[in-house]
Amino acid sequence: LHSNSDKGDGSVRYILSGEGAGSVFIIDETTGDIHAAKSLDRERKSQYVLHARAIDRRTNRSLEAESEFIIKVQDVNDNAPTFPDGLFSATVPELSDVGTSVFQVAASDADDPTYGNSAKIVYSILEGQPYFSIDPKTGIVRTAMSNMDRETRDHYAVVIQAKDMAGSVGGLSGSTTVNITLTDVNDNPPKFPQKSYQLYVPELAPVGKAVGRIRANDEDEGQNAEMTYSITNADAAAIFTITTDAEHREGIISLKQPLNYEKRKVHTLNIEGSNTHPDSRFSHLGPFKDSTSLRVIVGDVDEPPVFSMDYYIMDVYENSPAGTQVGTVTAVDPDSTNSAVRSDQKVPHCSGELLPRYTLKAFSNGMS
Repeated sequence: LHSNSDKGDGSVRYILSGEGAGSVFIIDETTGDIHAAKSLDRERKSQYVLHARAIDRRTNRSLEAESEFIIKVQDVNDNAPTFPDGLFSATVPELSDVGTSVFQVAASDADDPTYGNSAKIVYSILEGQPYFSIDPKTGIVRTAMSNMDRETRDHYAVVIQAKDMAGSVGGLSGSTTVNITLTDVNDNPPKFPQKSYQLYVPELAPVGKAVGRIRANDEDEGQNAEMTYSITNADAAAIFTITTDAEHREGIISLKQPLNYEKRKVHTLNIEGSNTHPDSRFSHLGPFKDSTSLRVIVGDVDEPPVFSMDYYIMDVYENSPAGTQVGTVTAVDPDSTNSAVRSDQKVPHCSGELLPRYTLKAFSNGMS
């Protein structure tokens, strides 16, 4: 500062007041020179409003009206870009087209955006190429590779750098990580682990009861892995039924009709598992179904012999000697084992005397 009244003889005294006077800024009372007494930080305070007076050193009389002036702190590039929100997470569907937008990052720089390039930020990827790219100006992250398959790799950690000074040499930088997860799409069909199976079912298994379970695998998840089971051959579908257990993704096989070992010992079921929610965008990867065969072995159960008649009427002469043949009864074993039919007799009692005893003799063609 300098007053026109100052002749250079030291008779003028300069006084400074206002923001930071005496602490941040000091004035030479004789020359009027103002000096910074401390380091200045524009990001903490960008300007100071000060007032100056010139007075007569002997009389303290003001030589000029008080003047106001503003000291503006000029910016230097002393702040690196930062990502105030820290780590980021994002998702994108697998098999997305190249250029699909995934996420946008935004860094901030405390330096003066109106002065030079101290706060001009440029984005780049340090880790995560060639799978992803970033727009250097907007910070938008996009897919850079097609056919990224979740079932092969589902997670990517992309490290992004923000550099000031428009990315030039000497600029300051900061970085952050975006954890990107590929979400599932229905790009995998069901697959049975085997092309054929075998199941044993006893012939007396009750109708409506589950006799077996079968399961196809699907590498997708959630509703993309849901499937429906069906029996595709009509002859088997007339005897068996299959329902879908959605929770366990299994097909439950039950009987619609009773089995008969003597009539049919083996049944072959053609079973198909198909996706419940196919995605037309990936129909070229199909068909989204698979089939297998199930061979059902019917187990023989020992069934009781069956008489040819519910009751028999026989005549015999009185006083016939013991051993006289009275008649013949016939029983047939429905099993195919040709096991012998044992004979036995039960003689009822009446209110009077015990009925005469008769003897049953077994023959190969029946009993008499």
